[in-house]
Amino acid sequence: MLLQPSASYSFILRTETSNRPGTLGRVTSAIGEEGGDIGAIDIVRAGGGKMVRDLTVAARDEAHAETIVKRVKTLDGVTILHVTDRTFLVHLGGKIEVTSRVPVKSRDDLSMVYTPGVARICQAIHQDPGQQWTLTVKRHMVAVVTDGSAVLGLGNIGPAAAQPVMEGKCMIFKAFADLDAFPICLATEDPDEIVETVRRLAPVFGGINLEDIAAPKCFLIEERLRSELDIPVMHDDQHGTAVVVLAALKNALKVVGKPIEQVRIIISGVGAAGVATARIVMAAGARHVIACDRSGAIYAGRSENMNAYKERLAETTNLQRERGSLQTVLRGADVFIGLSGPGVVAPADVARMAGDAIVFALANPIPEVQPEAIIGVARVVATGRSDYPNQINNSLAFPGIFRGALEVQATDIDEQMKIAAADAIAGLIGPDELNEEYIVPSMFDRRVAEAVARATREAAYASGVARKPRHQT
Repeated sequence: MLLQPSASYSFILRTETSNRPGTLGRVTSAIGEEGGDIGAIDIVRAGGGKMVRDLTVAARDEAHAETIVKRVKTLDGVTILHVTDRTFLVHLGGKIEVTSRVPVKSRDDLSMVYTPGVARICQAIHQDPGQQWTLTVKRHMVAVVTDGSAVLGLGNIGPAAAQPVMEGKCMIFKAFADLDAFPICLATEDPDEIVETVRRLAPVFGGINLEDIAAPKCFLIEERLRSELDIPVMHDDQHGTAVVVLAALKNALKVVGKPIEQVRIIISGVGAAGVATARIVMAAGARHVIACDRSGAIYAGRSENMNAYKERLAETTNLQRERGSLQTVLRGADVFIGLSGPGVVAPADVARMAGDAIVFALANPIPEVQPEAIIGVARVVATGRSDYPNQINNSLAFPGIFRGALEVQATDIDEQMKIAAADAIAGLIGPDELNEEYIVPSMFDRRVAEAVARATREAAYASGVARKPRHQT
């Protein structure tokens, strides 16, 4: 259960009351006594001794919202006319649309955007395929592709139920990086079919954002598409998360005064995000990384609950081959990065970490350990939630990464580009601002996407994956 009322569970309560003094006060008091948070009160209409109002109320979850409504129903002189779930309301009809960038108001307009004039554009692209980058949406269009097999914390709910998440992703691309994106929800979970379908769709798009595809097949799908396509492909559950974790870790280490090369880092969860995070922190200089799954620490030679990707990770992590449970290897660790599930770490486990411990408890909505329980125990704490300081949100990374990649017509998004993006995010917080509760900027900081795009562009040129000449950017 969420501890704080949240907009995610907010609703509009339309009430009809008498105009007698004190009636509204009884309604607001009842809502407050039940723990609801009133955001706004709007008068809809008044007359005949009656007043109709809309009260916007935030609750902790659906059950809490129902409790609040039931309490208001018990009040004399108060009639509930309607209850509207605000989250469902914003999803009605979907959250995105396709609009024209040029007007079609005359025969002249029509003859240029469509037949016969469009034939000249087709011929130009046929003669020079590179013209597609300037004469179509390819230069600013991203495909957001899923099979619905690992959606948020909901699991395998299928492509139709995954669509609202993909639409939200498209909205974030537009809002933060001015890129257009379209949701592609595939009615297959077969890796070969997913790869083949994306290959056939790819000519329209400048980049492919893979989303909510279960591990370990997500690794195979991304690897194959990166090798078979000439446009950037990134599985955001892996790399968007990893980039922001690295940015936050760099700043957290500055706060506690520890170099990344010396700290001992324990990662809980060896799915998409866990594997990518382990790889990127090592690429950034970390030397002592241990990844843990349900069977405990992963090490070279372990046979229980392994797959090819865990085996590959075991070759480069936990070089001392430490064994045991998460709680065992966490003793004396400097950093805990949770990418697993709720409650896997107890406050007592955090207390046995090294001094000035860094804890990133990123399971959502319920973290691996509640931040309130480790106040004064860990030095720096981050979560994946917006109602605590230091939110690790991949929206800080992926819009700018794709924007930078598309601006230089990159053929790939490589490790150098991801590390550059992390450095750009971390660098937005100056030394005079940096503290235990401010290690990453807000996703609403308008500097973020531009800084990430700029860093990604430069890294693409440095690593040789940029096709567009520098003087044309």
